[in-house]
Amino acid sequence: MTASHSDSLVVLFGATAGAYGAKLGSDERELILLVWQVVDLHSKKVGTLHKSLVKADNLDLSDQCREVSGLTPEGLGKAEPLDRVLQQFSQLVSSDLKVLGRSSYTLCSDGQLLIRQVLHPETSKKNFLLSDCFYSFYDLRKEFHTCYPSSAAVKDQTIKTMAEYLGLGTDETEEDFGVWQVKTMVAIVFTMLSESCNRIFTEPETVKYKYETGPCSKSETVDSETVIRARGLPWQSSDQDIARFFKGLNIAKGGVALCLNAQGRRNGEALVRFVDSEQRDLALERHKHHMGSRYIEVYKATGEEFLKIAGGTSNEVAQFLSKENQVIIRMRGLPFTATQEDVLGFLGPECPVTGGKEGLLFVKYPDGRPTGDAFVLFSCEEYAQNALKKHKEILGKRYIELFRSTAAEVQQVLNRYMSTPLIPTLPTPIIPVIPPPYTIATGSIRDCIRLRGLPYTAGIDDILEFMGDATGDIKPHGVHMVLNQQGRPSGDAFIQMKSADKAFMVAQKCHKKMMKDRYVEVFQCSGEEMNFVLMGGTLNRSGLSPPPCLSPPAYAAFQTAAVIPAEAALYQPQALLPTTRTPQASAAAPPAVTYYPAQAAQLYMNYTAYYPSPPVSPTTVGYIAAPPGAVAAAATATHTPILPQPGALVRMQGLPYNTGMKEILSFFQGYQYAPDDYNGLIQLSDQARSVLQAPKEWVCL
Repeated sequence: MTASHSDSLVVLFGATAGAYGAKLGSDERELILLVWQVVDLHSKKVGTLHKSLVKADNLDLSDQCREVSGLTPEGLGKAEPLDRVLQQFSQLVSSDLKVLGRSSYTLCSDGQLLIRQVLHPETSKKNFLLSDCFYSFYDLRKEFHTCYPSSAAVKDQTIKTMAEYLGLGTDETEEDFGVWQVKTMVAIVFTMLSESCNRIFTEPETVKYKYETGPCSKSETVDSETVIRARGLPWQSSDQDIARFFKGLNIAKGGVALCLNAQGRRNGEALVRFVDSEQRDLALERHKHHMGSRYIEVYKATGEEFLKIAGGTSNEVAQFLSKENQVIIRMRGLPFTATQEDVLGFLGPECPVTGGKEGLLFVKYPDGRPTGDAFVLFSCEEYAQNALKKHKEILGKRYIELFRSTAAEVQQVLNRYMSTPLIPTLPTPIIPVIPPPYTIATGSIRDCIRLRGLPYTAGIDDILEFMGDATGDIKPHGVHMVLNQQGRPSGDAFIQMKSADKAFMVAQKCHKKMMKDRYVEVFQCSGEEMNFVLMGGTLNRSGLSPPPCLSPPAYAAFQTAAVIPAEAALYQPQALLPTTRTPQASAAAPPAVTYYPAQAAQLYMNYTAYYPSPPVSPTTVGYIAAPPGAVAAAATATHTPILPQPGALVRMQGLPYNTGMKEILSFFQGYQYAPDDYNGLIQLSDQARSVLQAPKEWVCL
């Protein structure tokens, strides 16, 4: 007689309104049938066999369900809902145990699917708890394979194949659907017990009650066969929400890593690490299952991807996350002068922080400057909920955003900020790639078109494909993307055509044509109108409005200015464009050093329109990495005027909107100014030039 953790088994079988067999639960269909019977492992007696229909919210049965089960919507409409059926299950099992003189039991099901993929997910969605007995069960297929190693692999086993292996009767037509399955499972159990198989019914499968948070180190080894990527998550989803989506499956400790975009905000994706490959494979079966009203895509991922998101090396973070089973809240938008006492006072006594000051983690740059972000630990859900109620309340003069967070997000945010250099550098020197003499169009000739309503993911290749045969009529370097003040695509683009007639034909042909899943509006316009919008102005039915930072006279000064992309300010001076201050100098200077790669047609620079920068187009000027030989040639070319060696341009980002010239000059007080050679790079109004040329020790451009 083999040992067991309980006196009895409850052999359990179930079916849903959808798929049957190996795909049970993969289609999110509800449970419609439960059949069970108590088995006394010691006396080998059985209790009463029970069969209960379950009333589903959706009684539309699949063809396979109708054919296999013989059930009808009319019959199910008279049944009890799932919560009532589970109450009856507990009562009837307790009654049968008393009759048999036993006190404890463990469930035994045909495989993992009924417990993990049907009961746990459905009860989680319907917001009621399963009793403890559903968190531990025996997988009859695994127990059978342990007892009979020469039988088929576990994944290929069915009730019928196990019965045939033992020579048991397999005529399913003799009994009702579900009844034959339970009776056959009981016969298989008795056969296994009579043959005194070793190590059966001793180690039950377990389902974790809740997800455990915890840190992850980059030095850990993560098996790629245990990781998935979930896509399409609501942006406000927490690690607990994701764990609830995968309810019934065992996620590894600290195994939920929410992914962030370049701005540090959640992008709707997460990497999830499970305890083994079997759990991962079950998770993949939940592809396009729903979280609320959204369906979630589930794909395979790698351990390397998980460590890149969730792994960390900071001792400070590891110590902060060492307090287990804590609820993490992220605070964003804190004043840079905020102290630990300020944050604790903001949260108040109704939401005490775990460990007081030790439960706070301020996010800082490598030089110690605060970023305005912080993470807070709370010991229970109640305290965390009280804290979330303070979302957008005021601390100092700023409103504070509060969100649920995760250990992986803490690692990501810290890694992102701590790895940011104080002075951004780029890996390879560059040489300007200067196209043939060309200027951005001006004037009132309507030889341009405006594309409005582009998908935000659209690139130049998408635009060229959208225009079809008309791409041959585009002027060289004539595609201009319009960005917003954050440097992101605004959904607009301007294209310079070879003539006004060509622009008219394209506007007629492509107006409201589809690009991806959106229709795009196409209008004919002039070069002057295009330049206004590229500089930050607006063009609508009311006419033209100048850029918000410039007056119309000042704007005119920028139309013929040399174009220097904002990215170029991060490079060494010798790599910048040659200066051209006068027509005479321009005529005398020989051509600049140029490096063209093999794929010259794909010279697209990263564009950024931070106002009031001159208009920048992805194809107007391209900056690319050049071979070392080309760099040396450019550096030794004495005939090419370049920026003076001592100085460089800097770009200021994040200025208050009301900042004036005096505030900028005060900010750089004490720094040495650049010589007048810089003035030829950027056109300035007379007023601005008079300020810059006044006696001083520094200047910013």
